[in-house]
Amino acid sequence: MTRVKRGSISRRYRKSILDFASGFRGAHSKLFRAANQQEQRALACAYVDRNNRKRKFRRLRIVRINAAARRNGITYSLLIHKLLGNQVFMNRKALAQVATLDAYCFSRMVRKISGNEH
Repeated sequence: MTRVKRGSISRRYRKSILDFASGFRGAHSKLFRAANQQEQRALACAYVDRNNRKRKFRRLRIVRINAAARRNGITYSLLIHKLLGNQVFMNRKALAQVATLDAYCFSRMVRKISGNEH
C-alpha cells in the first residue's frame, strides 16, 4: 500500500481550531487539545444561548408592556385578555415597541379596549 502524507491537512485542521480559539485565555488559545475542547464547549453554549436570547427578550418585552399598562391603570394579564377579547392580535414585540416609543398611542389603545373611550 502506498504511503499517504497528510501533514498539510492535519496542520490546516489544527490551525483552524487554534484560530477559532485565538481570543481564549491561557492554554485554551495555545494548546491544541485544550483549544479543541474549548471550541466544542463554546459552540455548544452558543447553540443553547441562541434560544435563551429569545426567551430573555420575550421576558423583557413583557416587563415593558406591564410597566406601560400599569401607568394606564391596568395589569399586563388583563391587558392581554382584553386585547384577545377585542380581536387585537398584536405580538409582544410590537406591543412593547408601541408602549416604549409612543406612549400616547398605547394609552389610547388601552382606553379603547377597556371601554372608557366614547
